[in-house]
Amino acid sequence: MSLISTSLPDVQLRLAQATDVPVILSFIRQLAEYEKLSHQVVATEQSLTDTLFGAKAYAEVVIAEHQGQPAGFALFFHNYSTFLAKPGLYLEDLFVAPDKRGLGLGKALITYLARLAVERDCGRMEWSVLDWNQPAIDFYQSLGASMLDDWRINRVTGDSLMQMAALFPKA
Repeated sequence: MSLISTSLPDVQLRLAQATDVPVILSFIRQLAEYEKLSHQVVATEQSLTDTLFGAKAYAEVVIAEHQGQPAGFALFFHNYSTFLAKPGLYLEDLFVAPDKRGLGLGKALITYLARLAVERDCGRMEWSVLDWNQPAIDFYQSLGASMLDDWRINRVTGDSLMQMAALFPKA
């Protein structure tokens, strides 16, 4: 287990291992509940194991622990900026258990990822936030993040993704 020290009392970060999958899934479900999106969670322990710790890992996870117990997580992956010709770091999920908020775990997670992005020579770090989540928006802006009002996220999933894929002619 790779522990990452923080300056916070009783708080450590560590890189997740396959044995953390039940905890990761629990955090994902809690985040979805907070965001009122529980109905969209189809992840299972097996699908997380396969995609996070299988032959090809698509993302990485850092677990925040308070007094030795999992209290939050950050799930991230690399993207790429053609304008910068550099990799970027994309934060998909950041979550701290409600009873552990205010201890600095969220700040520890996101600033660790910023340091990791710098160490990996990333040109930028990005993430999305729901427009109604003012506490998160305020938190991110307090750390220097800029909200990009002129950009809109596009998403294609499920049947729409299958229909779009079908538009490409088969060989």
